[in-house]
Amino acid sequence: MASDEDTLRAAYDAFNARDVEAAIELMHPEVEWPNAWEGGRLIGHEAVRDYWTRQFDEISSTVEPERFDHEPDGSITVAVHQVVRDIKTDEIQADTHVRHRYWLTDGLIVRMDVLDPAA
Repeated sequence: MASDEDTLRAAYDAFNARDVEAAIELMHPEVEWPNAWEGGRLIGHEAVRDYWTRQFDEISSTVEPERFDHEPDGSITVAVHQVVRDIKTDEIQADTHVRHRYWLTDGLIVRMDVLDPAA
């Protein structure tokens, strides 16, 4: 059985490869996911799939995990280097470090949050 860190690394790899189905397989069917691009929250595989499809039509993001911190509440905070490019021009729109927090149950991602950089 894969560790939670292995699951998260596989999810980042799948996202960066634009392998949406491989990423979705690592999520609980009722996963709660942030819509960081448009705002709000998403629930479930279909909502995440639709969101990423729209996002990948407009921007190209790569997210590279740099550190995994196990929190007292059982969640995992991942420090991530994120680069966002315009899909048509390849121009960099953002090159930042962000933090993602995950909750996993039985090896599946059940929730992800993008943390406020000031927190």
